[in-house]
Amino acid sequence: MNALMTHDSDQLLPAIMINLRRLVILRWCAIAGQVSAVAVATRVLNLDLPLTGITLVILASIVFNLFAWQRVARQPENHRHEISDQEFFYHLLFDIAVLSTLLYFTGGATNPFGFLYLLPITISAAVLSSRYTWTLAAITVASYSFLIWQYIPLPEAHHNHTESFNLHVFGMWLGFVVSAIMVAYFVVGMGNSLRRQEQVLVKAREDALRNERLVAIGTLAASTAHALGTPLGTMALITDELQHDCKADDAVSRENIKTLRLQIERCKEALAELSVSAGNVSASDGGVLAVDDYLQQLLDQWQQTRCDIEVKTQWQGSRPVPALLVDRTLSQALYNILDNAAEATLSHIDWLASWDDKQLYMEIRDFGSGLHDEAKTQAGKIPFSSKQDGMGLGLFLAHAVIERFGGSVKLYNHEQGGLCTSIQLPLSVKEKA
Repeated sequence: MNALMTHDSDQLLPAIMINLRRLVILRWCAIAGQVSAVAVATRVLNLDLPLTGITLVILASIVFNLFAWQRVARQPENHRHEISDQEFFYHLLFDIAVLSTLLYFTGGATNPFGFLYLLPITISAAVLSSRYTWTLAAITVASYSFLIWQYIPLPEAHHNHTESFNLHVFGMWLGFVVSAIMVAYFVVGMGNSLRRQEQVLVKAREDALRNERLVAIGTLAASTAHALGTPLGTMALITDELQHDCKADDAVSRENIKTLRLQIERCKEALAELSVSAGNVSASDGGVLAVDDYLQQLLDQWQQTRCDIEVKTQWQGSRPVPALLVDRTLSQALYNILDNAAEATLSHIDWLASWDDKQLYMEIRDFGSGLHDEAKTQAGKIPFSSKQDGMGLGLFLAHAVIERFGGSVKLYNHEQGGLCTSIQLPLSVKEKA
């Protein structure tokens, strides 16, 4: 069964590609702003600008961005030429060249939009390594310094000097607002992409480590099952002889030997089931069962071995009762959780369950001492046990199985004492007849 998808599709792509896509969108916004600024300057302010040079630069930016857009659009299907940090750096370098040329035609360093140079540097600092960022900063400083002495002056607007100064101040304010919005939206988005990518990688590493442990446990279980076959057979023969030699009037000894024999048979059945199902564990081993029927069957089978534990149930949900896709591994996972609760409880177990058309929610609470700080961080993630003679495999395997079914397991200490195990499982679309 496929796990629940909790991430959007972009998170499956490399972060550098997502950021390049954002850069392409940002460049379209910049082109629109450049065209608008030229239109206002020529139509509203009646400035005589070198339109030929400006138009060629904007057209070059449009052509470059069209190629860049095609690059990021086909990248998910084409992994032969992946986007690199160096390619992203060249994109930022192109943007600096376009900005420098436009500033050259429109007043150089006197243009109030000159501090838009900060935007490529900020993007580089958020996305690229320090080597690329310092290189970009040096090129930007050199370009801005060049524009202090070499540029085409802006023609005077048809206003007095006070109005010209106010226009310059307004241009600086507008440039600051645009830069602030661009940095806040695009740079923060790029940083979030990197952090989400890191979270996906961390989760992938954790899943890989858990799968390695599961494989190791499966290999160990198979070898252990093979090794236990002979001693269990020997123990069965000895119990038969003890049963035969036991005096007829020694009812206590005969009952103890009978109990021992039943436990040996139970172990042999478990090993036989493990051998039969090895390498063939699938959902077909169980089937689709109504939630209430499955929970009741599970409880009845579990209490055959733990009849000394009282389980107080409270199950309710939508009608007709939805169905759950189950197999033996899921039942064993829930057995392990119930076993842990039974071993920890001081009185009884509370088992709450509710369901709707899509999800089954369960909460199994014991009345023991709860989890300490170390157990909270390790329980379920690695084989861990707070018991002196425990191996810690039950809860670890339960987590792995339930997550394989697309569910989740959370452990927390109840405010009134004891440990709560919260379980969520997706349900089948089929319903109980």
